[in-house]
Amino acid sequence: MIESHETIATANGTYGWSNISTLLVIDDEPNIVFSIKETLSSSQISVISAATAREGIELVRTRRPDAAIIDVRLPDQTGLEAYDKIRLIDPRMPVIIMTAFAKTDTAIEAMCRGAYEYLVKPVDFRRLKAVVHKALELSRLSRIPALVATEDSDDLSADRIVGHSPAMQEVYKKIGRIAPQESTVLILGESGTGKELVARAIYHYSSRNQQPFLAINCAALPETILESELFGHERGAFTGAEQRRIGKFEQVNGGTIFLDEIGDMSPATQAKALRLLQEQQFERIGGNSTVKTDVRIIAATNRDLSRDVEEGRFRQDLLYRLNGFTIQLPPLRDRLEDIPALVEHFVKVFNRQLGKQVRTVAPAVLESLLLHRWPGNVREFQSAIRYAMVHATGDVLIPEYLPDSCLQKSHAFPKPMGDQQLIGHDALANVGPDEPLYPFVKLMDYVKRLLADGKPDVYRHMIHEVDRHMFFEVMKHFRGNQLQAAERLGISRMTLRSKLRSLGMIQDRNQPLSDDVEP
Repeated sequence: MIESHETIATANGTYGWSNISTLLVIDDEPNIVFSIKETLSSSQISVISAATAREGIELVRTRRPDAAIIDVRLPDQTGLEAYDKIRLIDPRMPVIIMTAFAKTDTAIEAMCRGAYEYLVKPVDFRRLKAVVHKALELSRLSRIPALVATEDSDDLSADRIVGHSPAMQEVYKKIGRIAPQESTVLILGESGTGKELVARAIYHYSSRNQQPFLAINCAALPETILESELFGHERGAFTGAEQRRIGKFEQVNGGTIFLDEIGDMSPATQAKALRLLQEQQFERIGGNSTVKTDVRIIAATNRDLSRDVEEGRFRQDLLYRLNGFTIQLPPLRDRLEDIPALVEHFVKVFNRQLGKQVRTVAPAVLESLLLHRWPGNVREFQSAIRYAMVHATGDVLIPEYLPDSCLQKSHAFPKPMGDQQLIGHDALANVGPDEPLYPFVKLMDYVKRLLADGKPDVYRHMIHEVDRHMFFEVMKHFRGNQLQAAERLGISRMTLRSKLRSLGMIQDRNQPLSDDVEP
């Protein structure tokens, strides 16, 4: 099993805690340095500076900044020479080259060698701010590890993948199996399941973990911009292409690129991506010369790529290339046994981030979280806990603090009597002793027996009991047909098989469930 690694983040944020970022500015013009500090210094960004290349290089060694801005012309050496020395110290640190000459070959050469971006003086501070924030986010993705959370871990310095359910154990095994390899990886899962975190975990456990890591959302950029962003372009390739641009595949040479939502990539960009996967080479837009590179690609999508291939929206040969190793992430509704651990983790995270002192969670809160369907998966779950923590005024999290969406329970269980919905301990009084075997009645009896016997780990026993009866009845209804059972349950066939194996209903991958097995 994987040891603790990096915090698992969603597309819009991380599960963990991030420290203040440090930006280094190497420039001998005091006015420029002053303006950058005034523009960028904040509670999240600390700006340090150096007037010479030698001083800046020493700060990289001693302070290990998260990103740097380097002027091309420095008193003791060129910015390109300084960049080369900095890259030897820390190849993952994003470096922004700043020049007074818009057409300088030095800045373009630095980009070819892996610099993150270059800016032209006089500085457009709005663009500078946007570029620096992106560079710092890239640095965070490269440096903050994505780790599998251990049950006794209180360290919030990393982004963590939380969950010990059988479905998540399968995910961890696959990460551990593929991370040391050089293979392309395709991560499948609904939005909010943590695909970027898994990609970062693969990166951090790989042999390329000291080289850059870059995440690009293919759905967030228009076709022409995405193609230029990935492959670069030559001057004059299209209207507005005033300079040669070095693409990310060229910049991140030796590192790892995560292509999120690759199913939204245009056909033209798919063709170039296929050639890159096959030959590790490509041409810039508007160029004829071949650029060779060495990058590992991790891709992810929430789409059904096989269906997209059938409908002509995705290249079959590209799918074959991407499909060499696949990791399927389960939706949160298929791993409800992980919810208590997720609650505990996020309460710790937001206690620290928000300065709260929440010590415990009311049972009714956990019940509400277990009953919700979580269409937004862990991303939605994280937002719900943060919402509750923001509104919390004491040391106990109560249902009133949760978002309204988490309090709508009517869809979670069937209605036992007419329109009456029975939820929680108080509702049990409305169920007579001769009522049919309603889930909560059986569960409460079972819990009482566990408590009376002094059994540990009551929650896991309870979940196992529920799953044992439910999956047996579903499989019996469909006479062991796993495809039909998975469709009716609303889960993937892979998740179904994992559940059946964990419950002992199938012994190996090919053994069907017998109709006459009693639970």
